Amino acid sequence: MMGPDSEKWLEAMKSEIGSMYENKVWTLVDLPDDWQAIENKWIFKRKTDADSSVTIYKARIVAKGFRQVQSVDYDEIFSLVSMLKSVRIMLAIAAFYEIWQMDIKTTFLNGFIKEELYMMQPESFCRS
Repeated sequence: MMGPDSEKWLEAMKSEIGSMYENKVWTLVDLPDDWQAIENKWIFKRKTDADSSVTIYKARIVAKGFRQVQSVDYDEIFSLVSMLKSVRIMLAIAAFYEIWQMDIKTTFLNGFIKEELYMMQPESFCRS
């Protein structure tokens, strides 16, 4: 955050936090004594146009889930994976029809978590 683009990165971070707040991704609570919070980190990416000039600065906050312990922090892992046949069919359909490309500012998973999870606030956005 000391570089020449720090203002743009800070704005991208504020946009990410604001989007999460608007979409009610989390509820700000005090950590119970018998719980451990999952740490997080920022992922930064520059989006460029055809001339390789930067058009968008994106910041995403991600949980450091690799610090969790199976049977303590979670019971099972499941992630949807597409079949290669399905991808080929979609590419064949896309090749036949006109395709529109768009940039989606924020996306969220539509799953519901049964367990209680606590994640630390990002350092730059902690309440006092």
